[in-house]
Amino acid sequence: MASFRIRPKFSVTSTLTTDEILSKVKNRLRDNTDYLHGQAMQDHITIRVNKEQRHYWSPQLSVLLQEDEASQSTLITGVYGPMPNVWTLFAISYLALSVMFTFISIIGFSQRALNQEAPILYALPIIVITAAVLYILSQMGQKLGAAQTYTIHFFFQEALGEKLPEI
Repeated sequence: MASFRIRPKFSVTSTLTTDEILSKVKNRLRDNTDYLHGQAMQDHITIRVNKEQRHYWSPQLSVLLQEDEASQSTLITGVYGPMPNVWTLFAISYLALSVMFTFISIIGFSQRALNQEAPILYALPIIVITAAVLYILSQMGQKLGAAQTYTIHFFFQEALGEKLPEI
């Protein structure tokens, strides 16, 4: 898994139809000896780690299937990411930091434009450092979940019976 990738992705074309892919994944999920579970329906597949082995940084794989009737193939697009609660926490944190950065900048630079003291601007580096710390934490979490990411990747690859690109 390459560093500095927030959510590793892959995209591959298969000669299998959507129904064949769903069937293979459902069978593999039913008979798996790994600590994984998931759902496969319509044009979407989700594979997760079982609750007993799951930790805060455990990943999940979301797969979207798009059939191309002209070429008789299916485009498989997969995205590895954290569980939704982790993703939401980080997204809201980045949103809050960016809103604070914007408002503090507006207030501080308005005060500077009026030739007033603007000590509020000292908060801007703190916000930037906090965002950098959040990014580093997310990268560390991704490394903690790397083994499970590879387990999910190889599980899906075995279910498909086709080689997937490296993540």
